[in-house]
Amino acid sequence: MKLPIYIEAAMGVFLVVILAMAGRNGMIPQNQKNNVMKQSEVEQKSDYDMQNEKEAVAEEATDSIEEVAQTDSIAITAQMCSPAGQYPVMGGESVVTVDELADYFNQSGYEYPSEELAKGGADTIETFCQIYCEEAEAEDIRAEVAFTQAMKETGFLQFGGDVSIEQFNFAGIGTTGGGVPGGNSYPDVRTGVRAQIQHLKAYATDEPLNQTCVDNRYEYVKKASAPYVQWLGQKENPEGAGWATGENYGYDIAGMLQHLLLKEQG
Repeated sequence: MKLPIYIEAAMGVFLVVILAMAGRNGMIPQNQKNNVMKQSEVEQKSDYDMQNEKEAVAEEATDSIEEVAQTDSIAITAQMCSPAGQYPVMGGESVVTVDELADYFNQSGYEYPSEELAKGGADTIETFCQIYCEEAEAEDIRAEVAFTQAMKETGFLQFGGDVSIEQFNFAGIGTTGGGVPGGNSYPDVRTGVRAQIQHLKAYATDEPLNQTCVDNRYEYVKKASAPYVQWLGQKENPEGAGWATGENYGYDIAGMLQHLLLKEQG
């Protein structure tokens, strides 16, 4: 009966020795180390995937922001037309296209005077708007500013005021007011538009013109005295300068701008 006990004791001692040797040789820690390494690899892979996901989300968010910015650019610009804002006469690309300007005119309900303006080289409203966009870009003036000013001055090209349509003067340059006929005359539509835009540039900045001057009143303007649409009216201009003496002249144009830009946003 003692033999099995001795055998069991010997086996116990043998197991203890084996375990001790395994511990001394680092066999058990190595297995644990392998397990830790495998777990670390899984965690690293998980972190890599998470980083990719974060980058993908960030890229998507950036695209979304850019898309929203483009979508809301007209709305933001329109907000600048409010009395609390100031809409610049110059700078940057125009926020409207030829077709959008033409649509704005057509929505006014007035008929384009094609017979009269064809004599000056603009037989359609699209051609007329194209000239405004080209001449405005040449002097870094916002086309929507010059166009809406012309619509105010001419009553959407119906004239009937101090200037007649045959003068191709779309902004009342040289008029004295009070219903007295007069003002400057130009040989064609493009020259008349160019004169208006150069006159606007004279008020907006002291930078020189890019094209030959056709505005014979350019030299009389106090340069850079009205860089904003709202300041084109003398009564609202901080320096008392400006395009016209009528009350809220610049703000009236700003209101027309707001109507134009909100129409295009809608």
